[in-house]
Amino acid sequence: MTDDPRADLAERIAGDITLSDDPGATLRKWRTDFDVSQTALAEELDVSSSVVSDYESGRRSSPGIALVNRVVEALLTIDERRGGDHIRQYGRVLSAGFDSDVVLDLQEYSTALPASELYDAVGATEVVSGDRDTVTGHTVIDSIEAIRRLRSDEFYRLYGQSTSRVLSFTNVSRGESPLVALRVVNPTPNAVLLHGLSTDDLWEHAPALAQRDGYALAVTEMDIEEMLDALRDHA
Repeated sequence: MTDDPRADLAERIAGDITLSDDPGATLRKWRTDFDVSQTALAEELDVSSSVVSDYESGRRSSPGIALVNRVVEALLTIDERRGGDHIRQYGRVLSAGFDSDVVLDLQEYSTALPASELYDAVGATEVVSGDRDTVTGHTVIDSIEAIRRLRSDEFYRLYGQSTSRVLSFTNVSRGESPLVALRVVNPTPNAVLLHGLSTDDLWEHAPALAQRDGYALAVTEMDIEEMLDALRDHA
């Protein structure tokens, strides 16, 4: 890893596409992660939209390294023109010592926000009210990758600059695993947001654990990219 988030991100994207068993699908994944349409990417590459579509669908043979590098440069250039949010996001995650497939976003807020305001922004339903009703940052975590790859002492780094934040866990089925994992972390966050669950899906013991440890607990079924955008808008 270098001190240049743009260069690190370029290397990561190029490697993902080049080494993928399905380069077209991986190219599409990164394009959609950057919220870039096929038309916008094609215009940046000075090709027709059908060329991008053909590569992503596999109708054309796998793109060579020269084209992959052009695609990567185009995505980063478009992001920079829009303000560089994705590049900065990647840099924040790396600077905290995480891979971007473990932590999807990590931000600190300039002022404390009511947790209820954040819940409204991401269409969340609060299941348990916490001891503290504001947050000063968020960390969005892939729960499977975090549990599989992080040691217990590394969970503390999920807090960024402060535990006064919401930890949002994605890739959960009932919420059991991340909430049990949090039992080894002290202090606890101000709030926990479980993504992809309704209140009916939630593990039956989750509310009791949240109440015992004093953090707010909420669930949301909002699309993951929409949720990330809404959280970043409040940063």
